[in-house]
Amino acid sequence: MSKRSHSHSPLSSLLRTRATVVAVSLGASALLGTGVAVAAETSASKSTKLTGAAASIEAQAKAQLKAADQLAAAAKKAAAAKKAAAAKKAKAAKKAPAWSDPVDKYTLTASYGKGGSMWASKHSGQDFAVPVGTPVESVGAGTVVKSGGNGAGDGPAYGNAVVIKHSDGRYSQYAHLSKINVSTGQKVKAGQRIALSGNTGNSSGPHLHFEIRTTPNYGSSINPVAFLRSVGVSL
Repeated sequence: MSKRSHSHSPLSSLLRTRATVVAVSLGASALLGTGVAVAAETSASKSTKLTGAAASIEAQAKAQLKAADQLAAAAKKAAAAKKAAAAKKAKAAKKAPAWSDPVDKYTLTASYGKGGSMWASKHSGQDFAVPVGTPVESVGAGTVVKSGGNGAGDGPAYGNAVVIKHSDGRYSQYAHLSKINVSTGQKVKAGQRIALSGNTGNSSGPHLHFEIRTTPNYGSSINPVAFLRSVGVSL
């Protein structure tokens, strides 16, 4: 029996070699494509993270800027309110009179120096006819030096009375009061309520008896209307 010999032709070997190269090339391409895809995905992930961090930082910056603006606005508002309050206080102080009427609504009746059976000599003050219970106010800033019944020590004819010493050395006296709201030693302001008018003591009807004196005691009175007009109070 004859044996067949197997021989490989050059053409067959060449075809096999080309097929191997093509297969290897295709595998390498597949691997390269996978690597590129993975690299692209990693890069995109990093890019997303960086974009998110930047957005977070920007949001924080905006929030801080907004908070700073709100604080600045609040500080500006507080400063404006403080300035307005100071201006209002200054305006009120400027308008506040150094001297004022002892009562707001009244009718002038018995005047200073008037004679008659009602007084031992002549009338020592100015009468302001007002209803009982009318607020009586200090005509100027000062200190209460006398207050109480029996004319605050000047005699029962005055009824309940108050005497106030002022910074210019003058004294104001308020008599025939129904109620006294201040006490000796107390400091008062111009226009501050010190009592309520009445009809106590030697009085022919409800009114306020008002005097300006050079001392705290009876017998040192001067014309109260002339004095008040001299300090800018119109009666």
